[in-house]
Amino acid sequence: MIASLHGKVESKGGDGAVINVNGVGFRVYMPTSTISLLGRTGDEAHLQTHMVMREDSVTLYGFSTTEELELFQILTTVSGLGPKLAIAVLSAMSVEQASMAIATGSSEMLVTISGIGKRMAERIIVELKDKVGAGLIASPAAQFAQENTDVIAALTSLGYSIAEASQAVTTLPSSDLDLEEKVKLALQYFSSQ
Repeated sequence: MIASLHGKVESKGGDGAVINVNGVGFRVYMPTSTISLLGRTGDEAHLQTHMVMREDSVTLYGFSTTEELELFQILTTVSGLGPKLAIAVLSAMSVEQASMAIATGSSEMLVTISGIGKRMAERIIVELKDKVGAGLIASPAAQFAQENTDVIAALTSLGYSIAEASQAVTTLPSSDLDLEEKVKLALQYFSSQ
């Protein structure tokens, strides 16, 4: 099993990169967040990897952090959710955002990811809530995320990315506002940018 790679970036593409390790080029598929951290061709790269062996192929998936790798491995335990869809989740959300969406039962956030429908989002939450959410539910951040899940869902339905919507939500006051007022304030945040 190949657990990590350290070498030079030989080439980059939309879904991964080729990492040259002592003259051997390894094709590694990775989330867009990891691709953006790789640097340019010729730069040194270190990746945590997960190898998937099938009858007809051996595929490497790479991650910049151990947390990304662990969430990828947890996501692939969900029935019907393969490595490519797990990469799509990590490309659309940070580890914290995905963990929070699962821990708080926010299927609205998960369905914004290409390839995940309502049934798959619910399956992810049911199968992973205990694994991912163990330490998050009691935290103030989890409480905050649960209260603002509807705001994030509304903003993503208007075309904002999950990352943009999450950033706007962090600027909201902690007072008791209804959903409409929160969305208005979040939209004001975008207009001031």
